[in-house]
Amino acid sequence: MHSRLKDILTEKQREVSRLKNEGMSANRHYDSFLIRNFEGAISVPGRIGLIAEIKFASPSAGIIREKGDPLPIGQIYEEAGAAAISLITDKLFFGGDINDLARLKGAISLPVLRKDFIIDTVQVMESFLYGADAVLLIARILSRRQLRELLAACREFGLAPLTEVHDRRDLEKAVECGAEILGINNRDLDTFRVDIKITLDLAPLVPEGCAVVSESGIVNGKDIRSLSGYGVRAVLVGSSLMKSDDMAAKTKELVDEGQDQAW
Repeated sequence: MHSRLKDILTEKQREVSRLKNEGMSANRHYDSFLIRNFEGAISVPGRIGLIAEIKFASPSAGIIREKGDPLPIGQIYEEAGAAAISLITDKLFFGGDINDLARLKGAISLPVLRKDFIIDTVQVMESFLYGADAVLLIARILSRRQLRELLAACREFGLAPLTEVHDRRDLEKAVECGAEILGINNRDLDTFRVDIKITLDLAPLVPEGCAVVSESGIVNGKDIRSLSGYGVRAVLVGSSLMKSDDMAAKTKELVDEGQDQAW
């Protein structure tokens, strides 16, 4: 495990302890925060949908875009045709903010994925209270017991769990634990190297009926076309969108390339 990932998980354990000791200050508004269908949004037949990510920084890339209000970015993504929005909420390492989750949910009509390092069911409850429609679960950092508990918690709160895998061992763990939406991360969390071939190798091994999302390393239309026919329903793209001088045009480019692409 990469030393930076160890640091992140240590911080997440502190955050979980604080959540359990201090509670959560979110004030859920049920009328405006009805859960939206994340899996349905990314599973339009004959199309590879775009999950457009709001990410201002990362441990591997450093500062990606100067920190700003995520709401206008989410609105740009929605207007350009994205299927869903991913919001990174980790503050210390990625420059995110859990409070932006509720604000973003109220500003757009698309499903919102909370992307963070979820290691405890209290974080699933927190995600629900702040308006998430889906959460990321990373198989690599979770034991089978933890993953089962988190998947069950997501079902309890009505959230869609996107379970991230990187290799065959992760995939077997996720499937065994009952994951149905699988995100194939092309980034190796041990080295931070990215190779889109990871999706091409793993996607054919995914059981029929599971939804597949390709994550990391998708930069242009050529990358999306290379995934056609591999069962990929959506791509999760962050850095190439956030670095773009014209985010609307870049988002539309990737959305358009996903049209008429076979799963």
